[in-house]
Amino acid sequence: MSERLDLQCKLPHLDRAQVKEYIYQHPAYAGAKHDIFSDNAIDKIYRFSSSAARLVNKACMHCMLDGAQNGRRIIDEHMLGIIRQQ
Repeated sequence: MSERLDLQCKLPHLDRAQVKEYIYQHPAYAGAKHDIFSDNAIDKIYRFSSSAARLVNKACMHCMLDGAQNGRRIIDEHMLGIIRQQ
């Protein structure tokens, strides 16, 4: 017997301070000892994502992968070539 659940969840958009805290918390949970994203990078991610958590995650993941591949300790706005110009 198959059961089906339909569930819809809507997350509210975040303000700039919440986006910053959201971005800083994920690396901290993973054990990072310093901030990985510069304030200018956070501003650019905030503008790109329109403060939607899903898009913040997507942008941060791409940036962290690129940073790890290139040996960067800090993600700055110059590394955000994947983010469309605003």
